[in-house]
Amino acid sequence: MKKTALITGASSGIGKEFAKIHAKSGGNLVIVARSKDKLLRLKEELEKEFGIHVSVIEKDLTEKNAAQEIYNFVKYSKIEIDYLINNAGFGGIGKFHERELKKDINMIQLNVVALTALTHVFLPDFVSRNSGKILNVSSTASLMAGPMQAVYFATKAYVTSFSNAISEELADTNVTVTTLMPGATETDFGKTSGMDKTSLFKNTADAKSVAKDGYNAMLNGDLDVISGVTFSQKVMMKAIPFTPKKVLLKQVKKMQDPNNS
Repeated sequence: MKKTALITGASSGIGKEFAKIHAKSGGNLVIVARSKDKLLRLKEELEKEFGIHVSVIEKDLTEKNAAQEIYNFVKYSKIEIDYLINNAGFGGIGKFHERELKKDINMIQLNVVALTALTHVFLPDFVSRNSGKILNVSSTASLMAGPMQAVYFATKAYVTSFSNAISEELADTNVTVTTLMPGATETDFGKTSGMDKTSLFKNTADAKSVAKDGYNAMLNGDLDVISGVTFSQKVMMKAIPFTPKKVLLKQVKKMQDPNNS
């Protein structure tokens, strides 16, 4: 029986690669993003190549009732979701007090509130039938605080903590929650956030390989998966617990300052 995956932020980047990977496996899709044109092109491409069915939902996830409206559409369409992939998210660079507050509030709404709400509306169905997998896209940024991206790092810390916690709550079920923590990845994120001008984004991972790592980890029911990090970044991550916090903060700030690129 074909598995159906609902993927947010599916019009580009890692989300689009998730959709391709799932379609190649023979699964149906519900793809969500703000860009209807991009979604329809992806739908046509995947249905033609893989003979699967793709439903399109044009939705701005920063809107207050977006998650419930998506769930209502799925129920009305009599679609059973097997995999929920919360991929949508964005960042923004700059000192917190100099950034436009509305942008950071929208970031929290998308990265935190929408992800939480979507998980909440679909999870009871998963638990009720005792099957289903959730993949929440966090970031290696969740492992530390992020000067110059204070709100983004904080939202990803929430995603990792939240996902790990509910994973344990579901330990006596067949429902799993996996957290994908990519490093800097070659997507539109770098350009839209301004991070493409920093040293952190000089060596970016391929979105396809990151998506593959996350998708496979989800199928395996893994708790966490880190993907797309360089050797030096791996060393830095292992050193985080032993590095004085002020030293670590200075290092992160330097990596994210466009003037130091």
